[in-house]
Amino acid sequence: MPVERTHNFEDQLEQLSDKLLCLGGLVEEAIGKSVRSLIERDSRLAREVADGDRAIDKLELEIDELCMEILVRNQPMARDLRFITTAMKITPDLERIGDHAVNIAERALELNDEPPLRALVDIPLMALTAQQMVRGALDAFVRESAEAARSVIRLDDDLDRRMEQSFRLLLSHMIEDPKTISRALRLTFVAKYFERIGDQATNICELVVFMSEAKVIKHAAIRAQDDSA
Repeated sequence: MPVERTHNFEDQLEQLSDKLLCLGGLVEEAIGKSVRSLIERDSRLAREVADGDRAIDKLELEIDELCMEILVRNQPMARDLRFITTAMKITPDLERIGDHAVNIAERALELNDEPPLRALVDIPLMALTAQQMVRGALDAFVRESAEAARSVIRLDDDLDRRMEQSFRLLLSHMIEDPKTISRALRLTFVAKYFERIGDQATNICELVVFMSEAKVIKHAAIRAQDDSA
């Protein structure tokens, strides 16, 4: 039989929440440093992002172990179970966001060794939107707010549009001046990394909706088609 909540169980849930917020904070910091390393051409910050990735990976493993311990010892049900399983699914998304920050920092290191392009097109705006989405996703998780999660999800379309616009402008740079091809290609990678960060934040928000409402909104088009069949 599932056991009732105990003081130790409450402490473990609080510890889990704290660890997730700590992981989110490390990921946000990594994104911020990677953006600054690119915009300010600061190689020192880029190296800090790479060096900090180990701490993110370590905390992800700690969260996984804590989730398994809570599940085995307490056999939680209903909302508590959704909270724990959501935490288990969120941590890989946060870890991947950290990986994307490292990728951006690595491209910044490469770009810093070359003359700058005339502009970074929409990439700084993409960075701001991606950061906003990650911060909003974590806030929605803490508040267990499906409404806040849905607000973040709506930002993803804007991020996709900016990525496409960046690709077009960078392609124009390459056509007009073939000497910019190497730098422009690296910036297309950066734009794609920010788009992927938005995707990971969207995944987190979809999980928050499930945690809050016990409603699955992932792959909504497929589910609607199945329901109508």
